[in-house]
Amino acid sequence: MTMSGHAQPNVPTDAQKEIENYLSKLRQSLRGLNDQDAREIIEELRSHIIEKSATGGQITIAAVVAALAGLGDPEDLASQYTTDNLLARAEVSRSPFRILKSLFRWASLSIAGFFVLLGSFLGYFFGAVLMLVAVLKLIHPHTAGLWIFPKANGELDISFRLGFGSVPAAGRDVLGWWIVPLGWIAGGALVMLTTYIAVWFVRQYRKSLVLPQG
Repeated sequence: MTMSGHAQPNVPTDAQKEIENYLSKLRQSLRGLNDQDAREIIEELRSHIIEKSATGGQITIAAVVAALAGLGDPEDLASQYTTDNLLARAEVSRSPFRILKSLFRWASLSIAGFFVLLGSFLGYFFGAVLMLVAVLKLIHPHTAGLWIFPKANGELDISFRLGFGSVPAAGRDVLGWWIVPLGWIAGGALVMLTTYIAVWFVRQYRKSLVLPQG
């Protein structure tokens, strides 16, 4: 993004060198981004730095150094751009795989991201288990499903079984064949709900990010 409608001020050689050194370090840290996205970020930042450094149409090395200091460490800034890029792609695709991949990145930056990742992982896990049990019920009709077992202390233990191995004595299949439609419906609904909630948190986080604008 350039300074539309205004001529770019002349940048002294020493100031230009400082800008290019900073942008070079940032470019090396933009791992995971395609070349086009990386180039757009670099050009937008170059325009931003020049705008911040221009005072009365003149740019000095001191102004450039101050502008670069305001941006912070290039590796940290690159990490924010990379995270925002991953979250943006996940927000558009709504793929559970992309969402979890982007949340792993977010979790490495903040405790809020960690808890969103944990909640999303659990939501997808239990949704997948429900649907998997529904499928395996068709393959192992006598052992797969939602089972209740009496424990030695008189309490009841309830668990999903995938159908592998034998069923402990006195166990009871709670839902029977109902696990097939209910597993698909509940599992699918849980996956969609998890996706909706994760995308909502992603959207709020991206709104809170303050990235330099050219």
